[in-house]
Amino acid sequence: MASVFISYRGADVAPAERLAQAVRDAGHAVFFAEWDIGVGDSIVARVEAGLQGASYLALCLSASGSSDWLNREWMSALSRQLAGKGVKVLPVFLTGRERPALLADIKCADMVSDWDCGLAALLRAIR
Repeated sequence: MASVFISYRGADVAPAERLAQAVRDAGHAVFFAEWDIGVGDSIVARVEAGLQGASYLALCLSASGSSDWLNREWMSALSRQLAGKGVKVLPVFLTGRERPALLADIKCADMVSDWDCGLAALLRAIR
């Protein structure tokens, strides 16, 4: 069982939650902000803990672009990946197909064209 941090824009909460549930149903531990950050919690502390414990960060790419939070999450994970810290960024075309230039050469799971095939590809990448 792997630990997967789902990184998404607030505008994509519904499809991101569908993805989070599918990853959880496949037997993996999932950090999903809507589930894991409660009223009264420090958002920064909870996100930091989620990122530190993650083996994978599923970067949900959005038709509505990016956000500061989303960028900080994936950049933090990518920095750790490049430093050999045991985390891997997995880009997911969730509602859009635009990706950051730093991730241009990385194959994405395509949930836009075919949800089931994209999910299967993502789950194969999560070991």
